[in-house]
Amino acid sequence: MFKNREDAALQLARRLKPLALKDPLVLGIPRGGMVTAAVLARELYAELDVVLSRKLRAPYQPELAIGAIGEDGEVYLNAFAHQVSGVSEEYIRQEQDHQVAEIRRRGKLFRAAKPPADVTGRSVIVTDDGVATGSTMLAALHVLNAQKPYEIIVAVPVAPPDTIAKLRPQCSRLECLLTPSDFSAISQFYGDFQQVEDEEALRLLRESREMEPS
Repeated sequence: MFKNREDAALQLARRLKPLALKDPLVLGIPRGGMVTAAVLARELYAELDVVLSRKLRAPYQPELAIGAIGEDGEVYLNAFAHQVSGVSEEYIRQEQDHQVAEIRRRGKLFRAAKPPADVTGRSVIVTDDGVATGSTMLAALHVLNAQKPYEIIVAVPVAPPDTIAKLRPQCSRLECLLTPSDFSAISQFYGDFQQVEDEEALRLLRESREMEPS
């Protein structure tokens, strides 16, 4: 159990500090992942930025991800997606359009605070406050791998074992503090898991940019 996102991120940072990182860049998946990312960036003396990917929600169960979409517009569907009640090709198209619009909205919001960081040739740490199905993280990794980083390190506080198995082949290294078999929701592993709003994520990004050497 973690006290909050900051506590989880500090524990993750202790795992990552011994690594020999090359011009490190920490990328958070908004919004909760930006709290984790900001702490990691501070502790590792790394640049902070966002990576924008969105889960595709199941009908009637918006917390269930049937897949995800990345900034490049490519869609990733979980193997069980078409077995979920209400999922059709038309539904997927509608949900895709909705999430593309949200990625564009967030892109406009966050890029006004900070232009996108260069990924090529760098140690890139991708983080969130936890991972459930892994769809959103997988979408982010696909986008980042195409940009030729030196390495990609996935660092998350908690994820179920089957999700870890899906993510590990898509990155250079994976650090996860908890891999419970009785996983049902990320929030169950936090004492404080209050929602993070866009303004909080933006504040963290702005503050980190102000601390970067000119």
